[in-house]
Amino acid sequence: MEISKDLFALIYLATAVLFIFGLKGLSSPKSALRGNFLAMLGMGLALIITLLHPEVKNYTWVIAGLAGGAIIGSILALKIEMTSMPELVAILHSFVGLAATLVALGTYKTHAAHDPTNWVLHLEIGLGAAIGAITFTGSVIAFGKLKGLVSSNPFVFKGQHLFNALLGLASVALIVQLCMESSFTPLLILTGICLLLGVLLVIPIGGADMPVIVSMLNSYSGWAASATGFTLNNQLLIATGALVGSSGAILSYIMCKAMNRSFISVILGGFGGEQAVASTASVGGKTAKSASAEDVAFMMENSTKVIIVPGYGMAVSQAQHAVKELFETLHKKGVEVKFAIHPVAGRMPGHMNVLLAEAEIPYDIVFEMEEINSEFSSCDVAFIIGANDIVNPAAKTDKSSPLYGMPILEAHKAKQVFISKRSMKAGYAGVDNDLFYYPNASLVFGDAKATVEKIFGSMGDGH
Repeated sequence: MEISKDLFALIYLATAVLFIFGLKGLSSPKSALRGNFLAMLGMGLALIITLLHPEVKNYTWVIAGLAGGAIIGSILALKIEMTSMPELVAILHSFVGLAATLVALGTYKTHAAHDPTNWVLHLEIGLGAAIGAITFTGSVIAFGKLKGLVSSNPFVFKGQHLFNALLGLASVALIVQLCMESSFTPLLILTGICLLLGVLLVIPIGGADMPVIVSMLNSYSGWAASATGFTLNNQLLIATGALVGSSGAILSYIMCKAMNRSFISVILGGFGGEQAVASTASVGGKTAKSASAEDVAFMMENSTKVIIVPGYGMAVSQAQHAVKELFETLHKKGVEVKFAIHPVAGRMPGHMNVLLAEAEIPYDIVFEMEEINSEFSSCDVAFIIGANDIVNPAAKTDKSSPLYGMPILEAHKAKQVFISKRSMKAGYAGVDNDLFYYPNASLVFGDAKATVEKIFGSMGDGH
């Protein structure tokens, strides 16, 4: 049965609407599951209607690709740990970029080479190859940084920005040449330059800016997909790519605002790894106090309000379920417990929200930075689990600190602060944490999961 063009257009529109409502649902933890379901429904509908398109003549390679992708995706989804989600997101972005690049190169061979006067098609191919190549290599470097295969410290060299600018101008010139001459050579050179540019754009990014880079690469992958949609004359791919690209750009802006940094300063890089790492309890004449899990348990169960600040350390030790048990233990004892989430906690936007949702911690006790900051001064205990830069008071007090001006969770204002850390090693930005040396702060050394289990295990009857 042949489906009319009007019906195709109607189904494409319905699919785009599902994607929009899916994105809307992801804006809140309470509606995130519904948002995911709607997006999955939209993607399923998109796949089915694309397979029914009259231009699809041979299903052999299509089915092979779908089967291979489904198998690989299922294995990854089942085996991936929550701590590795940022790396997975980064590498998935690279796949989108690579696909866009290959589609651009393939389309030139099958269509553009036989239609040398169609400069619009050549422009679409050039943009698709350029954006896709930058997205591919940039995402691979981001994956390496998040995975620890590449140093999280910024890699910079003299004249780097000028060199990047020259590569950008060369890319524009090659796209113009491609439109005028319809030659495969400038397309290949363009692809090579943009592959290099993707590397050079991400390697100067320091650890503290990685959440912004993840969302920025998400935006790039969307624009790459949209460019591919123009190349393939697929309206749904154009719309979907535009949705991903614009939402990623908005998210990048929100992340930059949360860190009090301009988007341009993030792209230029250089934030992270500037200071030597502290590894002892006494640094520069400053001494940090330590406490035991039993001390924390005593203070918490005799408190009225406790605010828990989760960080990447909670993800590394997979302590979210132990944290849920700590919450339940305190709740039974009549202690008010709230969770404070910084917008860039972890290695990607929403990382901590995902972990807490996985542990089924109630959404109504999880608060964003702007909502919770005013409550730290009235809480008895602030318990920080593996967070570092996002609670560093130097961001407010030390103008010489690379973190200065970045909004933080004001945990230092609590009556007593306990910080669960494996050591006094600096955070991902490589900056020593002044909070360690505050008179109302104590460090609880050890694995976060084991520490939390000891805390609620020391509370006795409440559990």
